[in-house]
Amino acid sequence: MKLLQTPLYQECKELGGKMIPFANWEMPVSFAGLIEEHNAVRKKVGMFDISHMGVIKLKGKNVKIALQNLVPSDLFRIGPGEACYTLLLKENGGIQDDLIIYDQENLNTKEESIVLVINAARKESDIQWLKLNLSKYEITISEYMPGGALIALQGPESINTLENILKEPLNDLPRFGHRTITSNSNLINSRAPIFIARTGYTGEEGFEFLSSAETAKSIWKNLFASGVTPCGLGARDTLRLEAAMHLYGNDINLETTPFEAGLGWLVHLEMPNDFIGRKALEKQADEGTRKKLVGIKVQDKGIARKGYPVLYNNETVGIITSGTWSPTLQEPIALAYVPDEISKVNTQIEIEIRGKKHPAIIVKRPFYRKSF
Repeated sequence: MKLLQTPLYQECKELGGKMIPFANWEMPVSFAGLIEEHNAVRKKVGMFDISHMGVIKLKGKNVKIALQNLVPSDLFRIGPGEACYTLLLKENGGIQDDLIIYDQENLNTKEESIVLVINAARKESDIQWLKLNLSKYEITISEYMPGGALIALQGPESINTLENILKEPLNDLPRFGHRTITSNSNLINSRAPIFIARTGYTGEEGFEFLSSAETAKSIWKNLFASGVTPCGLGARDTLRLEAAMHLYGNDINLETTPFEAGLGWLVHLEMPNDFIGRKALEKQADEGTRKKLVGIKVQDKGIARKGYPVLYNNETVGIITSGTWSPTLQEPIALAYVPDEISKVNTQIEIEIRGKKHPAIIVKRPFYRKSF
């Protein structure tokens, strides 16, 4: 099957992007190098082409009420211009996908509209799941800004950098806040709307914005000209893992529940609303979990990669789900599911790396935390 290309594919190639297959897309894994890109985001500012992500719009009557049946988080805790991170669940409590929900209700017309940003690899199955479970409602499901491009700008200098490009004040936009703007900057070739949110997947201050391909190309080129470092999937993975953010297919999937994955804070069983998977999660809340996702630090220089065995008392008790060398902490870090009884912080374990046992310890997550 021919790989898809984002509207920014050529721009990435021109900046030296090394392209690889990812979720049916041809995406840059790196530009100048993973370490340089990672450090740029932690210390200054970096930009990512994330146009492969799915961006879906739900529009119609009682959209939020309908969507509430599919997620365990209380959607009525957010209002217009606000967003939340949550999950789509199966009946067994397993995770169909993790996503961000943006409330776009128009307060003047009272027209309900919600935007979902979902994982690229789950886009097709998520849309089928939404259509199946929202079919009884008067709701249209469509791609938001079809043909557009999605860019993430992340790092401590992201807000000043973006304000200088867009000529738009962004300090008043709270974290997980969002709005649609039209930039009057003479640096931008188009006056098309730009959907902008103060969100990200790196553990840093930052923004994600969706616009027409033409507008995105103009912003991308101006960001690079202003000194922003282009970043690829490699740095995105090391950054998110330092912040202990889950990667679908690795750390969460249809066989893992929010309580097992350390995402119990997204499950609002105190709300009266029913939702898919509620009974399974109520049972797990009462009985506890058999396994938990934990943070691990390897005590030597061995890097625990996905699939490597986790040992306790010389017995295999789990498998690494994500692992890397942390450029920020300068040590190997990883995530893994282990039995609940050995999931406590400071538990001594071992990781088998290419047939050799390496000492490791269970630690608190996240490995790195930015104070916003």
